[in-house]
Amino acid sequence: MSPRPAPADDIAARRKRAVRTALIAGAIAVLVYVAFLLSGVLAS
Repeated sequence: MSPRPAPADDIAARRKRAVRTALIAGAIAVLVYVAFLLSGVLAS
């Protein structure tokens, strides 16, 4: 059986995953926003 990671390592890993998830979600939101703007510009 593998040993459990130390609590500090676990917290750091969770924070790293949370930051990565937030960046991905933010990038998707920006892409949707840009696509919406472009669709309005190209439709006119």
